[in-house]
Amino acid sequence: MYFCVFESEGAPHLGGTLSAGREHIVDLTKAWPQESGTAPVDVAGLAGKGPAGLETAKKILTGNAHQLPVHGLRLLAPILRPPKNVFCVGRNYRGHIIEGNIARGVDPNLFPEHIEFFTKASSTIIGHGAAIPLHAGLTAQLDYEAELGIVIGQGGCDIKAAEAESAIFGYTIVNDITGRDLQRRHGQWFKGKTLDGSCPLGPWVVHKSVVKDPQALDIKLWVNGELRQSDNTASMIFPVATVIAQLSAGLTLEPGDIIATGTPSGVGYAMKPPSFLKDGDVIAIEIESIGRLENTVHP
Repeated sequence: MYFCVFESEGAPHLGGTLSAGREHIVDLTKAWPQESGTAPVDVAGLAGKGPAGLETAKKILTGNAHQLPVHGLRLLAPILRPPKNVFCVGRNYRGHIIEGNIARGVDPNLFPEHIEFFTKASSTIIGHGAAIPLHAGLTAQLDYEAELGIVIGQGGCDIKAAEAESAIFGYTIVNDITGRDLQRRHGQWFKGKTLDGSCPLGPWVVHKSVVKDPQALDIKLWVNGELRQSDNTASMIFPVATVIAQLSAGLTLEPGDIIATGTPSGVGYAMKPPSFLKDGDVIAIEIESIGRLENTVHP
């Protein structure tokens, strides 16, 4: 199953389809039966309804002939406001670590022993097609990062790696937009990572049943049509199951929580010379089986 959120008469509606082509969707919010409780308006709302909610959505998608063409709809972020900040993993691809170490003038083969977690405020989230603010008065080094996003379903605390799959609802695309100069200036990463509009998300959340192996997905990013990042999630140092296990240790993950799992090599600050985002730049990300997220930078 594939889920998105779109605007209908000025309000968010949850859409869904069983078709991998995703050219048409059913308005799940509108079709939701009263006996199943309040209709969800985004994926977090659906995830919070548990297996019963997912079964209701499946029944609607299987039996509802009234479909809307996706083309022409204004797609919003599939999760409008997660329960907590967006969780993020830093330095999780070997190639990205090496390029970052070289850019900082340290040993290229210096790798983290433990997962490096940080967060982005929920106010950073924007949808497919929304403008990424340039924040020219704050940063001169706005950068991109293509990432596989995990959407939590059942969640829980102290989840074992072997049981991590049961905690997941599905997967999406995250662009971890970063002010590199702010990131370095403040020592820790939060300020440089959490500017308004710095977390393009979606437009699709693909249910985990569609993704056979989250560690075997091609991930690519283009800036103005130029391929900048190209890798496979098999290159992660800390795989999805390990990320969930270590993040949930002593911390309860809730339905609708989002985890960004790190970015491959090819970021702007590591290019020679460095190439940062500017007004009018179009950033497109594709992850195999999940879709395409595209946004443009504007002042």
